[in-house]
Amino acid sequence: MELVHLLRAVTVEFDLLGAEFAARHGLHTTDVRALIHLLDAARDGTPATPGRLGRQLRLNSAGTTALVDRLERLGLVRRSRDTADRRRVLLEVEEKATELGWAFFGPVIGEVVAAAEDFPADELETVRRFLATVLQSTRQMRA
Repeated sequence: MELVHLLRAVTVEFDLLGAEFAARHGLHTTDVRALIHLLDAARDGTPATPGRLGRQLRLNSAGTTALVDRLERLGLVRRSRDTADRRRVLLEVEEKATELGWAFFGPVIGEVVAAAEDFPADELETVRRFLATVLQSTRQMRA
């Protein structure tokens, strides 16, 4: 249970950081979660569409449109037409959002990376497998 409690504590701290980031930049915590999903999609090479984002955030189409409109108005996200299918709209995170994120979260990311460097590769692989399994379990619970 100690691992469960530590994982919960880390989750709470990251949630608090996300809420502070949102408050500083006039965002809602859902906006921050949306940006994270869009950044993850870009990193994975997955096309990000409003429909996919809405499913991830569990928002209806009107809520998703309002969210994307707000992020676009703030200069954090842009819409573009898919060159392969002009009917499809793609979402991309603007450089401004990335810069804001790094300015705020960069120090904690740096500390996490530095902490990881103190562990041997096999231990990090164990931690990675554990976290991946926990993530899979929580996603299954939400589904």
